[in-house]
Formats: sequence, structure tokens, C-alpha cells
Amino acid sequence: MTAKWIDRVYIGGFLSLLAGLLLLFAFQPKTIFSELENRSLQSKPELSWDRIRSQQYAKDAELYVTDHFPFRNGFIAAKSKLEQLRLQKENNGVFLGDDDYLFEKFERPDYEELGSYVDALGQFAANHPATNLSFMLAPNSIGLYPDRLPWLADAYPQKDVHEWIGERLGSDITFLDGFDFLSGEGNSGDGVSAERPLYYRTDHHWTSYGAYIAYRAYAESMGWEPLAEEDFRIRKVTDSFLGSYHTKSQFGGVDPDSIEIYEPKQSVATELYIADTDETRDGLYDESYLEKKDKYAYFQGGVHSLVTVKSELSEEEADLGKLLIVKDSYAHSMLPFLTSHVEEIHMIDVRYYNGNIGDYMEQNGIGDALFLFNTSTFVEERGLLKLKY
Repeated sequence: MTAKWIDRVYIGGFLSLLAGLLLLFAFQPKTIFSELENRSLQSKPELSWDRIRSQQYAKDAELYVTDHFPFRNGFIAAKSKLEQLRLQKENNGVFLGDDDYLFEKFERPDYEELGSYVDALGQFAANHPATNLSFMLAPNSIGLYPDRLPWLADAYPQKDVHEWIGERLGSDITFLDGFDFLSGEGNSGDGVSAERPLYYRTDHHWTSYGAYIAYRAYAESMGWEPLAEEDFRIRKVTDSFLGSYHTKSQFGGVDPDSIEIYEPKQSVATELYIADTDETRDGLYDESYLEKKDKYAYFQGGVHSLVTVKSELSEEEADLGKLLIVKDSYAHSMLPFLTSHVEEIHMIDVRYYNGNIGDYMEQNGIGDALFLFNTSTFVEERGLLKLKY
């Protein structure tokens, strides 16, 4: 075979590969959420002259192609294996730290943008002056355990972010700083066990123990008597949970996490209504997810834009009639604790709910609200701007 024919074979093969990838990209089903990276994927960009002139269309189109590129997850896995062979401690934005903890990179936030989110909370408070508002901000594992990062790994201090938010927030909202109650620095952090994990090693969420500590801090801030751990039966529901950090980084040789639930010894009957699907369930857990990849979705069946939970509590048992929780998924493992205190809980995920949250609160006669977010989500969540209206 002549050199000319060899060149033709190479060119033909390359063009065929490009054509195949283009066809796959055009016709493969597009998903809106990446279980691998635990984030919403870029939707098909909207074409308009204004977006073309501002270059926003080009930026969105580039993200759309990147997010939906064929075999993307496979490429990520292959890259991870190569990085481990090179003894690298970082892959796809995730560090492999001490004690097999995985940490997602956290960089300095855009404080101007962040200020607009904090101000949106303040505007919501100003629009509803009679409402008792609390804001709980939970650091991520990289914020609480920076000492477990690998050598020379760099992370912006989440504690600085919390302090900045606390100073800007003002006095109309009760600020519950996760560094206080999770690290034991404040009064609400007393009694936190250093031997028990507050976060999953392979996932971005806090454990049920971490959620219990958060519940205790919130209950005390509301003047309730939180249940002691002795008031629960703590049950392990799975020991094979490999969470979002593991899926994103694909680090091998990492032991899976266990998921526990706290069941009150004095049981409370609950009814869960999922507005997205117009479905009513007894109980707060979905056993089917224990056989799936996203085992954290065992709590309430995963992410929904709006759910309501009704608890059968006597007048003596109930500390509150109705509570609105505006949240990310950190609230899912804390919700079960609150059912021992609140008769009716309305939970809105600001990322997916498109209605007016203030109107919803007033229409349902809700006078107490809790905003609950983790730091990484809060500093980037533009959906918080909905709270201004």
C-alpha cells in the first residue's frame, strides 16, 4: 500500500469517526441531570439576536456540547485510571484525601454574585416581616476537614465565606452557621463526636449523624426540646453506597459508605405528597433506591420541586403547625427529624420550583420558614434570585 493510500485511510477513518460522533450527539437521548456529577446539565441553548450579540449563545452552546458529548462518562473513567497510575491525588475536580475521603474542589466565589443571593434572602425577609425566618448554611466536607486534603491541594476557606455571608445577612433572619454546630465551636456544637463521620467519604452530603446534629441546632434555635440519640433506633440500611464524589472522580480502591436512618422509638406516622407526580406515600423513604446507584435518593425518593409531609402529632407533641423549607438536598436527611415536632412541612427545591415562593407561603398559611443549603450549592445557585419577588 502506497503512502498516498495510507493517508486516505487515515483521513477516511478520522472523518468517519467525526461523522459517527456527530450522529450519536444528534440522536442520543439528552438528560437534564448528571448523576455522575450531581448537577443539572446545560439545556439546548435558546437562539436569539440578543444572545448572539452578547455571546451568551456561544457560551451555552459550548457547554451543551461538552455536557452531552458521546461516551463522556467513559472518558472520565479512563482519565481517572490514567491519573491514578501517575499517582495523582486529583481527578475531574475531586481530591483523594486522608482516610479515603474524597473532596470536591472549592474555589473563591464571585462575591458580587454571592451578594445578590444573600440580598435576595434579605428581600424575602423584608417582603414577609411577620414570618419567622432561619437560614442554615452547612459547610461541605472540604470546608470542615481541610487538614485531610492531600499535600499541596488548595481550597478556598469556606469559613471565610460563611463569615462574609453572616455579616451581610442582617438581623431579620436567624443565621445558623454550620461551622458552629458541626465543629463544636459554638454552644450548639457541644457533644459532637469526633469519632463519628459527619459527612460521607464518597459523597457530597452529610451523614444522618451530621443531619441529626443540624436538627438539634435548629430545634434549639426554635426553642424546642430536641430528641436525644437515645430516643432513636439507629439502623443501617446499606453499606454499599458510593456517592457523587466517587462517581465523578472514579478513584479505585475506595471503600463504600454506609447509610443509617434514625427511627424514633415513639414512632410518628407520616404521609408524603410529591406534587411533581401527584403521588402520595406513607413514610419518608423509598426502598427501591437502595438497589440503585443514587442511594441517597432513598430519602424521599430523591429531588422533587415540591413535597409536603403531614405528621400525626397530638397537640402536646407538636411544637409547630406548619413549616416551609426552601432547600437543596441536604434537607432530605434532616427532614425525618423534624416530623417529630411539626405537623405539616412544605419543602421546596429552589432549583426546580418555578412558582412564587412568597405567594405559596401565604396561600398555605405558613408563618415559619427555614432556608437550608450547603455552601457549594449556595454560592452558585441563581435560583435563589427568585426569592426577591
